[in-house]
Amino acid sequence: MREKILTFIEKNSKIDLAELAIVLGVNQATVMNELEAMEAEHIICGYPTLIDWDKAGIEKVTAMIEVSVTPQREMGFDKVAERIAGYPEVNSVYLISGGFDFLVTIEGKTLREVSQFVSEKLSAIDTVLSTKTNFILKKYKDHGTVMVAPTKDERIMMA
Repeated sequence: MREKILTFIEKNSKIDLAELAIVLGVNQATVMNELEAMEAEHIICGYPTLIDWDKAGIEKVTAMIEVSVTPQREMGFDKVAERIAGYPEVNSVYLISGGFDFLVTIEGKTLREVSQFVSEKLSAIDTVLSTKTNFILKKYKDHGTVMVAPTKDERIMMA
């Protein structure tokens, strides 16, 4: 049942618990108890809201930064990741495979703010060997949600 609950709330964290209980064939108290237990166990870590900042008229710059590091002795990548994650500008830190060790996402108000974070904070960490900053130009889909309206095909049909 946990997997089913998680699948539903991952798509819509605002789903009505009574509705979810009906879909799962259990009572609402069972669903609430399972949710509370999963929150206590940190299986459910939060309920973020997905916002289209462009439509809200608020300027934000999002960057995905690839980071190469020297792992800490006896700590691996965990200590470095913990330090990077400690910055309030950082939205996410992922250990990845490929040419870099981490993928870090941050948001700022301007390109300058993001670049200052990279040059003054991230690159200044002694175990960071290199960074590569990629700026998000447009979001088409985020966290499984399509962020743009489908385009209409306005070509004239020729027979």
